[in-house]
Amino acid sequence: MVTQAEADALIAMPKKRFGNQVFDFPMAGEVLNIPVVSTDERESFLVDISRGRIRLTKCSYQERYQGVIILVRLDIDGPPHTNPNLPEVPLAYLGPYNGQTINCPHLHLYVEGFMDKWAIPAPSDFFSRTDDLYVTLYDFFDYCKIIEPPIIQRRLFV
Repeated sequence: MVTQAEADALIAMPKKRFGNQVFDFPMAGEVLNIPVVSTDERESFLVDISRGRIRLTKCSYQERYQGVIILVRLDIDGPPHTNPNLPEVPLAYLGPYNGQTINCPHLHLYVEGFMDKWAIPAPSDFFSRTDDLYVTLYDFFDYCKIIEPPIIQRRLFV
């Protein structure tokens, strides 16, 4: 478990690819785990891409720390997410979304004490082309401050 301040710092930390391995963008039903590191190489992360099996437009991108701590997850064309309904929200920006059901695309951000249990609508200023999963991957890299992104080959029929 990390504090909110630590999680916020980890999300904002500039990152880069780990090595020069070339990855193929996953096909339907596939999952790809990609290592990335902070630019000073002191912290390591994983970026996961998970594709739906039946609904080809369903996809999730997530950034994890220490293998299990989900810092950021973007869900596209999946089921809606219902946030906790609390008398007091843990972070001010979550106020409008307290107890609300958020349709896709939505963005899960680490919230101390709740992990990835909160979602907000995906910010359209970052994720304006969610109909193109490959373009959205690079938008996700930008959102996660991955300034030297992994090399991902776009496949036909992605």
